[in-house]
Amino acid sequence: MKWRVLQNFVSERIDEIGYAVGQTVEPPLWVRKGLSWLGIMGLIFLAFLFLPWTQNVSGVGRVTSLHPEVRPQTLHAMIPGRIVRWYVQEGQRVRAGDTLLLIGEIKDYYLDPALPVRLREQLRAKEATAQAQREKIQALNRQIQALMQAREANLARAENALLQAQLRYTADSAAYQAAVIEFNLAENQYARQETLYLQGLRSLTDLQVRQQRYQEAQAKLIAARNRLRASEVDVNNASLQLQAIRADFSEKIAKAESELRSTEAYLYDVEASIAKLRNEIANVDVRRGFYAVLAPQDGYVVRAMKTGVGEVIKEGEPLAVFMPGAYKLAVELFVKPLDVALLKVGAKVRLQFDGWPAFVFSGWPGVSFGTFGGRIYTIDYVDTGNGLFRVLVEPDPEDKPWPSLLRLGGGVRGWFLLNDVPIWYEIWRQINGFPPDLVPQFYKKPEGSMQK
Repeated sequence: MKWRVLQNFVSERIDEIGYAVGQTVEPPLWVRKGLSWLGIMGLIFLAFLFLPWTQNVSGVGRVTSLHPEVRPQTLHAMIPGRIVRWYVQEGQRVRAGDTLLLIGEIKDYYLDPALPVRLREQLRAKEATAQAQREKIQALNRQIQALMQAREANLARAENALLQAQLRYTADSAAYQAAVIEFNLAENQYARQETLYLQGLRSLTDLQVRQQRYQEAQAKLIAARNRLRASEVDVNNASLQLQAIRADFSEKIAKAESELRSTEAYLYDVEASIAKLRNEIANVDVRRGFYAVLAPQDGYVVRAMKTGVGEVIKEGEPLAVFMPGAYKLAVELFVKPLDVALLKVGAKVRLQFDGWPAFVFSGWPGVSFGTFGGRIYTIDYVDTGNGLFRVLVEPDPEDKPWPSLLRLGGGVRGWFLLNDVPIWYEIWRQINGFPPDLVPQFYKKPEGSMQK
């Protein structure tokens, strides 16, 4: 009952607006409606602060190809020369191996059209010379072998002669000793016989017989001495002959070996010339293959950098810009070093291509219009030289395909999607200058790691 009494307000029973005092105290209607709208807008703003916001890192770049071998390339002249003829037009599609232009020779050494034929003739002559030198080396080896065999035979014959002389010397020496003994015996007998003869004990005939034997023994001794000396001379002559044979054949063999080494040295020089000629022939053949500039793969001749016929070009000078036909689109974006630490391979990217209308909310990628999805393919480990890091982005297979009319080199702007946070947190972060939060699924702590 008490509660019902408290609920009885005066305003329910009395019309306050009908009185002058009530009209003075009560605020106007437009004020009350304005306060109501402000309250509603405050509630809406408060609710807006709790809406999710996708943190992102932006970067600008250009359209490129995912693989380096199919990116635009410059065709260079491999040799110096002059342009003889162009076979293609700018923008024309060509196949791999098609001739783009023909280059003529300007060096006097290569102007002879029969240069490969003449070089091959020189090569055949050098090869014949080398073959003749090889045969000469074989003949010299046979000659040295024959000299060695003859030396062995002559040395064996000389050694046999020396042995015979030594044996004769030994026999004559023994005969000489026997003659000496016989001479001494005959001399003693003759002296005794002469003594007996003087004593009258022997006859003169016996003395003469002993004298005769003594003289015969003396003659034998002289003959034996002479034979011994002759044998000694024969031994010396045989020894000298053996040394002469060795010296003679050593000289002949040394001369043959010297000629053999000279022939081998000349053969090596000829073989070096042959190798040089073969290298030169190969270089000429390869050089003539560079006269025709061929398409490295299927694609388009974008722009000719050397035009006209007869224009002289240098070695390594660019001739044309070539665009491969079978390429896979990608985007290279350049980000600041402060932001590159927040990125990870496989992270999502939203892209806006030049020439394609788009309505972009960087924090609400779901409501953006005209953007395309991408995925980080790789991140460079070093900067590009101007303080920015290159991030290569490939198409996201889970999103809609990129426009087929994109051209390589076109401009693009990208937003790397990071963590989802409330809008009030993003505002607070921007005011304080804090970096965005890391994405948890891309920055998990490695298993088994220890926290210090």
